[in-house]
Amino acid sequence: MADVAVLGAGSWGTALAVLLAKKGERVCLWGRKSEKMTVINDSRENTRYLPGVVLPPQLAVTADLEAALRGARYLVLSVPSHETREVARLLRGLIPAKMVVINTAKGIENQTLQRLSEVLAEELAGKNSHIAVLSGPSHAEEVGKGIPTAVVAAGASRKVAEEVQDLFMTPKFRVYTNPDLVGIELGAALKNVIALGTGIAEGLGYGDNAKAALITRGLAEITRLGIGAGAKPLTFAGLTGIGDLVVTCTSMHSRNRRAGILLGRGFSMEEAAQEVGMVVEGIRATQAACALAKKYQVAMPISEQIYQVLFLKKDPQEAVVDLMQRQKTHEMEEVVLHDSWETGKSC
Repeated sequence: MADVAVLGAGSWGTALAVLLAKKGERVCLWGRKSEKMTVINDSRENTRYLPGVVLPPQLAVTADLEAALRGARYLVLSVPSHETREVARLLRGLIPAKMVVINTAKGIENQTLQRLSEVLAEELAGKNSHIAVLSGPSHAEEVGKGIPTAVVAAGASRKVAEEVQDLFMTPKFRVYTNPDLVGIELGAALKNVIALGTGIAEGLGYGDNAKAALITRGLAEITRLGIGAGAKPLTFAGLTGIGDLVVTCTSMHSRNRRAGILLGRGFSMEEAAQEVGMVVEGIRATQAACALAKKYQVAMPISEQIYQVLFLKKDPQEAVVDLMQRQKTHEMEEVVLHDSWETGKSC
C-alpha cells in the first residue's frame, strides 16, 4: 500500500520518489520493464538514469501497475511527454475518481498540439478537476541529492494546487502555486527549444553574449506565444519562464543543451539524440512550437531557425546569420509603440 504512486522510473520520476519517501510518504515507483525494476530494487539505485542516489529502504519498486496504484491517493506521472497519452489509457478503470493526478513531464503533444494536462483530461474522463502540474527549474540530479530547489504547482483549482504544494514541500524543495496552467505548461515545454539553441551557439564556439541574447529573445517569443494561447504574461517572468530557461540553457545536466552543443559541432539530429542517450524533449517541442506559432499567428524566429537545423538540415552557422540579419525592430514593440515615443510618455 502506498499513498503516492510514481509512474516512470527515469531520472525525474526516481528523484521525486526519493524526495517523497525521505519526507515520510509511502511511495511506490513504477516502471514498464520488469528486469530493470528488479535491478533497481535489488541495488537500491537507478544506475542508468540517476547514479549516485540511494533509494530509501521504505521506497517500494515494481513493474506491476495495479500493485503500484493500490491504495494510492496521489498519482505522479513522470513518463516522457510523448508517452503521456499511452500511459493515461493504461490507467483507465484503475484509478479512483478523487485521486489527484500530477503531471511532471514537460512537453506538447505534436499530433494534437494539446498541453499534457489536456491530454490527461481527455483520456481520464471526469478527472478534470483533479489534474495538476508540477514544473520549474529542477534537474533530477540535484533534487535526488537534496540540493535546494524551487518549483511551481498548478491545477484546475486552488485546492488541488495547494494539495500538491503540501505533498512535495520540504526544507530543500520549495513549492509555489500559480493558477496559470496554460503559461506554466507552455513555458516548461518551450524552454527546451531555446536550450537547443543556446547549445548550438556554444557548439559553434560563441560566447556568453550570444547565450544571453538567445535566452532573452527566446523568452520574448515564448511569452508572445503564451499570450496568444491565453497565458498570463507575468508567468513567464517566474520559475517556469525565466527560471526554467536559465537552468536548462546553462547547465550540463540539461539534455537539450548537450544535444545542441553536438548539433553546433556538426552532429545530425539523430546522432546528437543517440549520443545524449536519453529523451531530448526539445526536438519534439520544436515541431510543436512552430506549429503553434502558425496557429496563433505569432513570430518565433529562433524556434523557426532551430526547426530548420533539426529537420531541414540547415547549417547552424547559416541559421545564426539569418537570425542576426532579420529586419530591424524594437525590443519591446508594445512598450515602444504605445507607451513612449508615440505618446510622449516615459517607459
